Amino acid sequence: MNGPEIDVEFAPALHVFVPRARATGTVRTATDGVSTLGHLVESLGVPLTEVGALLVDGRPVDPGHVPSGGESVGVRPVGHPQHVPGAPLRFLLDVHLGTLARRLRLLGVDTAYESADPGDPALAARSAAERRVLLSRDRGLLRRRELWAGAYVYGHRPDDQLDEVLERFRPVLRPWTRCTACNGVLREATKAEVADQLEGGTERTYDVFARCAACGRAYWKGAHHDQLEAIVSRATERAGRD
Repeated sequence: MNGPEIDVEFAPALHVFVPRARATGTVRTATDGVSTLGHLVESLGVPLTEVGALLVDGRPVDPGHVPSGGESVGVRPVGHPQHVPGAPLRFLLDVHLGTLARRLRLLGVDTAYESADPGDPALAARSAAERRVLLSRDRGLLRRRELWAGAYVYGHRPDDQLDEVLERFRPVLRPWTRCTACNGVLREATKAEVADQLEGGTERTYDVFARCAACGRAYWKGAHHDQLEAIVSRATERAGRD
């Protein structure tokens, strides 16, 4: 772009995407009279999934607005909690967010995830086909036009990532109802029904079981249950305060 210049002011929450905006909050950039404001904002580093409102000289505009020289643009972050219209709230996570996927499933949130990377085009297409919110730390992936909906995951630690997703989207939590391995629905099972998955000590010690209706995996309150219970308790307590 080498046309007239405009000032683009980014809200502090978006400065992580635009390092040169950190000092003043504002970036001066050129327009070409053709590119949309949405394209310009993304070219500066901010995925539109993270934009809640675009303002031109104080008035709201849509991403298709073509900016003119001399305009002052304000870019605001998406509001929380974020309402995703048009489908039950379901998620799709990229290959780098496996721990977050398992924790969301532990809480009963419908979460699609594959440990083998299918590639950006396939992820975007699945988001659209299944109407799932794609969660990723890949800005390029979140800029793909075929996405149905998406969100950038800001945190690095799984605890922070989980808190962030729950605060942003406020999904309904139904702990212990989904398979953490495949996202299938858990059903009560007798010891006899899962006996082929139990070692001797487990078979003697435990009497309450569940089994995934999709992959058949058995579940019981084993050695790691206290750690999982702590994750569930923390999440449900936070949800109750929100």
